[in-house]
Amino acid sequence: MILQGKRILVVEDEPIIAFALEDMLIEDGADVTAVGSLQDGLANARDERFDFAILDINLHGEKSYPIAHELGRKGVKFVFASGYGDAEHPSELAHVTTLTKPYVLAEIRDMAVAG
Repeated sequence: MILQGKRILVVEDEPIIAFALEDMLIEDGADVTAVGSLQDGLANARDERFDFAILDINLHGEKSYPIAHELGRKGVKFVFASGYGDAEHPSELAHVTTLTKPYVLAEIRDMAVAG
């Protein structure tokens, strides 16, 4: 259980995908907070402490970039997620990895525990 003890924020607006990802992470030992909107994601990023985050890029037509900026300000590692493959992000976020759905636990583990 590589993710044992890691607090992970999942921001995903598709409930079935969010539940599946949450279950996968919990089974690997993570403590997961899953939310489905920009507002909830931003509130959690501001108010809680996380070790890692997975941010769906498009949340009901809004971009998750404000959450990314808040997590970056706090020094939290994060990745973007998209069902459409690699996405082009604003220049200040161009370095952030984009996971392609469906999620692969091994990829998430590698990114969550990378130095």
